[in-house]
Amino acid sequence: MSRRAVVLSVTAAVAVLGGAGAFALAYAGEQPPTLAQSTARYTAPDGDRDGSLVFTTDVTASSGIRHVKVLAWPTDSPLADKELTTKDMAEAEPATCAPSGEDTVRCTYTVAVTGADAAESPRGPWQVAVLARADDGSTTLDAKAARFTVG
Repeated sequence: MSRRAVVLSVTAAVAVLGGAGAFALAYAGEQPPTLAQSTARYTAPDGDRDGSLVFTTDVTASSGIRHVKVLAWPTDSPLADKELTTKDMAEAEPATCAPSGEDTVRCTYTVAVTGADAAESPRGPWQVAVLARADDGSTTLDAKAARFTVG
């Protein structure tokens, strides 16, 4: 193969790979937020001490995170009979997020549980739903991000 053919082949390969790399970067930038390491910890009230529900998750989005909303619900509620939507999450409470990596934030939702709250709450398994909205407007909804039990 002539030197000219080798140079042309290498140039064409670089152009193709460069274009594929640019496409991959553009495509990666359009990905919805991802959730990882979601956990929920429920502590029942004890005597005159309040209990709590603490939910944490890591959220990654290359464009940044606009907000993360959290909704805890009993698995035997009417929500279990339908698919949760972003509209259902509109009134959910926000989590507090802090940077924890390059495009990742660690979000925590904490709510106190009083004795009266616990007495009125259904016993048994609960789910935690999470809606993450990135700065670019993309969203991720995980209706079953974590589970906990109210006993």
